[in-house]
Amino acid sequence: MSNNVMIPMPLLRGIVNLLDYWDISKYDRAIQDDYRDILRELMVKMQKIELRDAYAKIISAKSPDQRDLARIQYLQLRNQVGDVGVVF
Repeated sequence: MSNNVMIPMPLLRGIVNLLDYWDISKYDRAIQDDYRDILRELMVKMQKIELRDAYAKIISAKSPDQRDLARIQYLQLRNQVGDVGVVF
């Protein structure tokens, strides 16, 4: 069963930054694996939220030039989804 939860973006960013800061090298391998999986999923979630916002900028652009620039930024972000730099 999957339930969605609404978390304010500043809190999500703070959680990701805190998790990214922690050194878990002393813990059991299973904990390290869980930690990396969770951190990666949260980072990808943040990327997808940013991607959604970038898409909204395409839709709300007031000129063709703004739309083209927004589309370029959207495509750049889309190519980066999943590339979060979590070392495995």
